[in-house]
Amino acid sequence: MATASDGPLPPRPPDAADADLDAPPSSRGVSLAEGTLTGAELADHTLSEGRLTDLRLRRCSLANADVRRSELRRVELTGCRATGCSFAETTLADAVFDDCRLDLSSFRFATLERVVFRDCRLEEADFYEATLRSVLFERCPLSGATLDGVTIERVELRGCDLEGSSGAASLRGARMPWADVVANSGTFAGALGIVSID
Repeated sequence: MATASDGPLPPRPPDAADADLDAPPSSRGVSLAEGTLTGAELADHTLSEGRLTDLRLRRCSLANADVRRSELRRVELTGCRATGCSFAETTLADAVFDDCRLDLSSFRFATLERVVFRDCRLEEADFYEATLRSVLFERCPLSGATLDGVTIERVELRGCDLEGSSGAASLRGARMPWADVVANSGTFAGALGIVSID
């Protein structure tokens, strides 16, 4: 992240202790605001075209959920399982994903602004044509991820494995520790069409 001000804003829960929310029904256009969902079972739910604001999701299951064309602002997901979840065409702003399973998830054509992915499984995640502004990936395996057509601005990757990912050339301008650049040099060489010779 370029400066501290580029980081995500935290959720703004009610002044009193966090309100515990019930899991929303499976339907389009769901709106949830100001509270915490703990252990909610949202796997295979349809939550597309919805709005989630000032929320904390803890140890929830969103596996194969449909969250397409939604808006998520000031949300924190901690210890959630979201394998195969679709965030396609979604706007995510001031969001933190911490210790989440997001393998096989889709962020196609999504807009991510001030988003942190920390200790998340992102193998084979799909970021095709996504826009990433002030986004940090920290200790996240991205092996096999789709990065083709990604537009980035102020993006950092720290301790991330990009082996087998496609579209790595779209990361031009991203910030990475030198050790990570070296560790992922094969992926970058492949993206640039460089052929290794012995």
